[in-house]
Amino acid sequence: MLTYQDFEKHTGTIEEFLRKAQREYVVSDFYKIACIADEYDRQENKTIREYTKYLYSLDGGMIENFTASNNRIASNYFYRLNTQRCTYSLGNGIEFSDKTIKSNKFGNRLDTVMQEAGYYSLIHGVSYLYVADKLYCYKATEVVPLYDEYTGNLRAAVRFWKLSENKPLTIIFYEKDGYTVFAENKDKVLEIKEPKTAYILKVSYTKAFGAKVVGTENYPELPIIPLWGSRLKQSTLVGLRAAIDSYDLIRSGFANDLTDCAQIYWILENYGGMQDNDLKRFMNRLTLNHIATADTSDGGRVTPYTQEVPYNARQQYLETIRAEIYEGFGGLDVHTIAAGATNDHIDAAYQPLDENADDFEKQIIECIQKIAVVLGIDEEKAVPIFKRNRISNQSEQVDMIMSAAQYLDDETIISKLPFITVDEQEDILKRRAAEEQEKFVDISKETEEIEASGKTEEVIDGQSA
Repeated sequence: MLTYQDFEKHTGTIEEFLRKAQREYVVSDFYKIACIADEYDRQENKTIREYTKYLYSLDGGMIENFTASNNRIASNYFYRLNTQRCTYSLGNGIEFSDKTIKSNKFGNRLDTVMQEAGYYSLIHGVSYLYVADKLYCYKATEVVPLYDEYTGNLRAAVRFWKLSENKPLTIIFYEKDGYTVFAENKDKVLEIKEPKTAYILKVSYTKAFGAKVVGTENYPELPIIPLWGSRLKQSTLVGLRAAIDSYDLIRSGFANDLTDCAQIYWILENYGGMQDNDLKRFMNRLTLNHIATADTSDGGRVTPYTQEVPYNARQQYLETIRAEIYEGFGGLDVHTIAAGATNDHIDAAYQPLDENADDFEKQIIECIQKIAVVLGIDEEKAVPIFKRNRISNQSEQVDMIMSAAQYLDDETIISKLPFITVDEQEDILKRRAAEEQEKFVDISKETEEIEASGKTEEVIDGQSA
């Protein structure tokens, strides 16, 4: 992989280096796995899609068996499991202890962009957050990172894309002191389309002259932040692909056998005199037409047989491999949770997902703190708070919260209730505060009216006198 030091030592033009970086990246193993992961994410599993049945001729040649059933049933486990891990941590959004940071500094796109970036960081291994007028998510299939060889920090980034193969390539080169836009001309030569521009433009507006750029400024750090999906820094497809392929092949083969095994297989007796060409011709007739003629005048016999589909063994294997897919990935298989299970049983089922979520959330925290540095926010105040999106025995959980309500304040009680989302909590607290204020105003008015009428009450032993 090319590094930032390679860029500094490059003696040619910047266009030549960008071309080289982009071409080397798209043939790297990391990029290829990310592209395959996109196929599995679309339920276009590569292995099952390219699977073909073959026949071997008597001379050892291999030909495609176009008469055999060839169902290609692709499972959706890859999308399902990655969506579960991502939304488990980010489905309810993220908050900060300082409520003003999210709205005033990160903007209202933080939750949606982080969920998008989190998902792509899982399936590709990494995604990138671009800090501009608002947050943007870049996928690993469109960004060439240039890391520092000594610190490991991202020093520059090359973003590339084209609408189709016959359309021009566009490249944006992000450096700490600005970004430059390049594009191919009609001769497929890369040239500067927009010269280096600062990330922050200071604009002045007057009625006479309209908007006018009066100054430029850059962020203290490169405004492209990598978000890794895990400490392994690799796609979740690695390791999971073999199990998914095995499941798909068995299930597709099971569907194929339902058709193929319904055909009749033949055994020939007393036909030892038949030559190879005769046997081949006989089998071809059976395969294509399901009928063939044989001379039985010399005591020969053709006996038909049928074959039963091995159902039980395959069904047991499918159930086993499905359980191993969930266990190996660290996902929650809801079918393992019985109806009416207690929260202790549910928590035990969530344990593998919790362990992987801890690692995933660690990467998110580090990413958000780096974004905070770019925006000039104190890192210590930019520690996100996650509300994990999980099922529970809600009646049991509510009973537990209510039993401790006398020791808790309103904000804590509302934040712990499982059926109230993070976005609803603030509105509920505001309405409760408004209701308390109205009660206070009503009591004050009633007290003033009593004092104004000259009536007083003396309370003795809880009785009004």
